[in-house]
Amino acid sequence: MNFKEKLEKITKKNNSLLCIGLDIDKEKIPKHVFKTSKNPFFDFNKNIINSTKDLVCSYKLNMAFYEALGKEGYELLQKTIQHIPNEIIIILDGKRNDIGNTAKKYAQSLFEILKADAITTNPYLGIDGIQPFLEYKDKLSFILCKTSNPSAEDFQNLKINETPIYQIVAKKIKEWNKQNNCGVVAGATYPTELKIIRKILGENIPILIPGIGKQGGDIKKTVENGINKNGEMAIINSSRGIIYAGKDENYAEASRKTALELRDTINQYR
Repeated sequence: MNFKEKLEKITKKNNSLLCIGLDIDKEKIPKHVFKTSKNPFFDFNKNIINSTKDLVCSYKLNMAFYEALGKEGYELLQKTIQHIPNEIIIILDGKRNDIGNTAKKYAQSLFEILKADAITTNPYLGIDGIQPFLEYKDKLSFILCKTSNPSAEDFQNLKINETPIYQIVAKKIKEWNKQNNCGVVAGATYPTELKIIRKILGENIPILIPGIGKQGGDIKKTVENGINKNGEMAIINSSRGIIYAGKDENYAEASRKTALELRDTINQYR
């Protein structure tokens, strides 16, 4: 089963475009977890996954939060991935990119060792830095196009012959999608640009959409501008707003409640 087949299957089964970002942060995890657990980070992730796995199409793990923990973090990353049900999409968000053999090793570590279904990567180096990831034909590479952060406009909206760079990138991604395994990262905080990107990409390229929740992206505009005509091919991510919804022993239940509300709100506009 390739990435798109897996995505379509889990989207239908869980009736969901929701992706939950498992961005662990000791300062935000309820304090009692560290007092009652021998493996607090893993137990936190495990409980979030167990409480939400029927509500999502994907989990996204931002690698910086794990790498900051050193050896323990790498082991935690592996254990968390192993705990996620096989039917659910696993995205490793490291925005890796380099040229030649270095990019090849990044791809090998993410797809072969850590068993990701999809990764994020940066197009700044051109196809040299993307091609090693695309060699994994059944996996998917989400390529940065229009990111959700405020200073994205510093470069991404600069124009070349009256065309903003983010649109040039979107056209390149469509060109690179010869093996049907490219995706795009486009932020919910720029709904007009998101709509343009979907028009450039067409119906069949998935868009990973961060920026709702704590970053303030509008859910209605995000859904309407990001989905294809079948109401699919958009993966809408929320991290802190879901996994840190609860502050006490019932944090997993609070996360489920928040995730359910967000999934259902997203579905209202599909």
